[in-house]
Amino acid sequence: MARILLAEDDESMRRFLANALEKAGHSVISYGSGDLAHEKLIGDVFDVLLTDIVMPEMDGIELARRAAELDPTLKIMFITGFAAVALNPESEAPKEARVLSKPFHLRELVQEVDRLLAA
Repeated sequence: MARILLAEDDESMRRFLANALEKAGHSVISYGSGDLAHEKLIGDVFDVLLTDIVMPEMDGIELARRAAELDPTLKIMFITGFAAVALNPESEAPKEARVLSKPFHLRELVQEVDRLLAA
């Protein structure tokens, strides 16, 4: 299926999300910070960036902005409890990025990733 780069600073949430996506057939590489995820994006190719918005150091919006510069075809989805931040027109989030608001069921996550890939 797809190669997914996951950036989530909460370790248990990161493992939980990665496991669900892997069970759905996706290949997932995950990092606990935007900085480390960005480093991986520089040297590798992914189909989807799945990132939390609120993270220390480099937040998800900055990570998504930089990722879109590196690969304009990369599909981007935010997972967050702060959806209004991503949807704020003042943010520099890529306009085509999708937002999945917490809390969500793992089935919803997989469905949204599949929809994003199909778009």
